[in-house]
Amino acid sequence: MKIRSTALVKGFRQSAPYVNAHRDKTAVIMLGGEAMADENFQNIVNDIALLNSLGMKLVLVFGARPQINCALNQYGLETPYHKGVRITDNHALEVVKQAAGQVQLDITARLSMGLNNTPMAGAQINVISGNFVIAQPLGVDEGIDYCHSGKIRRIDIDGIQRQLDQNAIVLMGPVASSVTGECFNLTSEEVATQVAIRLRADKLIGFCSEQGVLNQDNEVISELLPTQAQPLLEAREAAGDTGSGTSRFLRGAIAACRAGVTRSHLISYKKDGALIQELFSIEGIGTQIVMERAEKVRQAQIDDIGGILDLIRPLEQQGILVRRSREQLEQEIPRFTIIERDGLVIGCAALYPFSDARTGEMACVAIHPDYRDGDRGVMLLNHLKQRAKAKGLETIFVLTTHSLHWFLEQGFLLSDVSALPNTRQELYNYQRRSKVLTLAL
Repeated sequence: MKIRSTALVKGFRQSAPYVNAHRDKTAVIMLGGEAMADENFQNIVNDIALLNSLGMKLVLVFGARPQINCALNQYGLETPYHKGVRITDNHALEVVKQAAGQVQLDITARLSMGLNNTPMAGAQINVISGNFVIAQPLGVDEGIDYCHSGKIRRIDIDGIQRQLDQNAIVLMGPVASSVTGECFNLTSEEVATQVAIRLRADKLIGFCSEQGVLNQDNEVISELLPTQAQPLLEAREAAGDTGSGTSRFLRGAIAACRAGVTRSHLISYKKDGALIQELFSIEGIGTQIVMERAEKVRQAQIDDIGGILDLIRPLEQQGILVRRSREQLEQEIPRFTIIERDGLVIGCAALYPFSDARTGEMACVAIHPDYRDGDRGVMLLNHLKQRAKAKGLETIFVLTTHSLHWFLEQGFLLSDVSALPNTRQELYNYQRRSKVLTLAL
């Protein structure tokens, strides 16, 4: 009897590389009070527990702004803001401690669930809270006394790391003590950002009400550099948006990425499974803020021809690449993508579309010998995939004589010459006997 592969099996297989990639990696999750008030919150907790069971080291930093506001209203108290920071007087501080303490207990309780009919069954997660952060007062600014609103003085990174090494989830809130024994109200984004930076975390993860950062057409922007994210944040702040989940995340992610946190992810707290989709699928679902690189991946220009020729000539002489004349390269330069480092072309690849067949050929892939230890081939592939999608292509294919395993590792599948577009089949060189591989976009 033939057993059909189910969606569940396919999902497990497709996520396996990401499970391996994320194991033993450190992520700081910034969870605003809005997320905890949403009906999807228990699903988020379940997914956090799943990440823990898969070997990720997690620090969960929670905020409690809406809960604090609700409690203040119940007591008839008002707290003004100065430069986006709540002014926390003595009365407000007691309410802040009460609301933050309740949120902390609620999160701990949810992460402690172990009912057999829930995704938390058998999890046995240790949730650790403590005085990992030492605070100090913000003081007086422009004649405004912040009272018990504070900022971070130091973080016990060694203490946090010891708990993570024991597979515990470290839970941190917006209230921290000082060396004088006082309590101060901090912003959760500052705590999450500084912990991520000083812990040298691999990821900072935040939640908002949307799918991520949206463009003018309300479409999710999948990836931003800090220099691209900064004007978006400034535009939001100029429009009066300083406290939304998106603005808080952008402030933290920009600072974190510039300080060495390689990736920050923003996803929706309303969508069930968003955290899993973002971390364990090729495309993701939200917005990533990624570190700026000394290297740039860009479309080639006519001035890059000399650098491309220097790069591909040795490979052509070895018979790895098909020889291209300078004249041919000048005609085809718009099809090329390059990696540039300090003015040097250290990588290149070309995309030749076959629009009628809704496919394209990835060709002339080359990396400078001194730079082959990184993921630059993956960078070129990802760039060409985006270009192919923008052209409406559904697949890309390659013909290779020496790099079969590398392309298989990137998800390509072995195919036959008959899978090529007719016009490309006519040009196939049977003497080279190149392997044909295809990748669905």
